[in-house]
Amino acid sequence: MKFTRRYSLGLIGAAVSALTLGFAAPQAQAAEVTLRMHQFLPAQANVPKNVLDVWANKIEAESGGRIEIQRFPSMQLGGKPPELIDQVVDGVADIVWTVAGYTPGRFPSGEVFELPFMMTNAEAVSRSYWELAESRGLFDTEYSDFHVLGLWVHGPGLIHSKKPITSVSDLNGVKLRAPTRVTNMLFSSLGATPVGMPVPAVPEALSKGVIDATIIPWEVTGALKVAELVGNHTTFGDNTLYTTDFIFAMNKDKYNSLPDDLKAIIDSNSGADFSAFAGKQMQIDDEPSHQIAIDRGNTIIVLNDEQVAEWKAAAQPTIDTWVAEMDAAGKDGTGLVAEAKALIEKNTH
Repeated sequence: MKFTRRYSLGLIGAAVSALTLGFAAPQAQAAEVTLRMHQFLPAQANVPKNVLDVWANKIEAESGGRIEIQRFPSMQLGGKPPELIDQVVDGVADIVWTVAGYTPGRFPSGEVFELPFMMTNAEAVSRSYWELAESRGLFDTEYSDFHVLGLWVHGPGLIHSKKPITSVSDLNGVKLRAPTRVTNMLFSSLGATPVGMPVPAVPEALSKGVIDATIIPWEVTGALKVAELVGNHTTFGDNTLYTTDFIFAMNKDKYNSLPDDLKAIIDSNSGADFSAFAGKQMQIDDEPSHQIAIDRGNTIIVLNDEQVAEWKAAAQPTIDTWVAEMDAAGKDGTGLVAEAKALIEKNTH
């Protein structure tokens, strides 16, 4: 009897659920716009999980489901990371997140933030990056082939190496992966042998001895398992050796095709505030991966002020060379450095 009653109640519940679904179905709204978001890291990595998905979920929610954002991690739409920027220009992807330096020389003005010992913290520098792009008219020049959603940098960059690196001379003969044109210039001048590759290639290159060291922020070392492949991590105290520029961009035609109310949703989630959020989040995500290295018993080398001074002196020729290059190209390198420093000082709290 009890079984029968439960069964009967179950049928009633199922019928009610079916009726509810039946009434709800006509109200469900199919997406008016589907956007394909493409990037180079695994879906579970920090930036996709804590920045890109947060942004995409917010767009979908604020649009009431009228915008759907399909996520394609790890280059699932094809191609290699350096091709991402052309994919968004050509419409292969509707939205991409990429490293500006994957296409060397294409976005020269933003390189000012990648210069050695320029950055303070990722939130301040990311906001400054967007503000400099506005003040210098970069959205109509260097970034004119696409619609920019965000510009940001990661937290303090550092050296992860198989052998300890303390002084500049320790770099002699070291095969080192650097992410950008500026960092390659820097480490070449410091005696290392730079080896270019996108960041997903780093673990295999370290394990096979193609490189002896890499420079990346703590944030991505967890996903790449770098702490398992090297035993030493060189940090620069309260100073930052370098950072990397990122571009989050949308296909221009796709953006322009949106109705004004959907454009407004994209716009309200783009710009200086979003860029600052993304940079801040990347730096927050440094700590768990830093802790992994500590827990493994790896050596965390913290350079003192005197040691950092040696690195700063050795890095100055890279800054001078970059400024001269920009001046020669009519980009006002001297002015870019001065403006970037002023913006960073204003935005650093």
